[in-house]
Amino acid sequence: MEINQQELMLRLSVYEQQINQLQEQIQAIEKGIVDINILNIGLDELRNAKGKEIFAPIGKGIFVKSKIEADDLIVDIGEGKMVSKTVDETKKILEKQTIKFEEIKNEMKIAMENLGREFEKSMQEYSEENQCEHDCKCHPGEKCDCDDDECEGKCECGKN
Repeated sequence: MEINQQELMLRLSVYEQQINQLQEQIQAIEKGIVDINILNIGLDELRNAKGKEIFAPIGKGIFVKSKIEADDLIVDIGEGKMVSKTVDETKKILEKQTIKFEEIKNEMKIAMENLGREFEKSMQEYSEENQCEHDCKCHPGEKCDCDDDECEGKCECGKN
């Protein structure tokens, strides 16, 4: 399959955009994993905390002093449904979320590797199709750097 320079540049641009998007998504997932790990540390501090006073966040940088009245937590399990869970049950939910995040991150890394291989394949195809017949590694329209006497009169790059 013949690849011209314009088509190659378009392909490489698309690969670059896709790789950048995957990198951004991987960073977001990694941030989610870090957030879950921080939350797990906070949950450990809540064990047997009934009766203790804490500062509970009510918004961005705004806290209210409150007293813990129960050992159970109210957990959002999705679709607006809230359920009562113990600290250990909540930690298990977070562990499952972390495992899912890791699986997704690994799938994205594989997709990035595949894009990298496609990138290399496109570059290789272009290079092979645009190489001089006598194997001097120059390309048509470029100055030939070979010092080979065999190049004289055969070079498609225009030096000879």
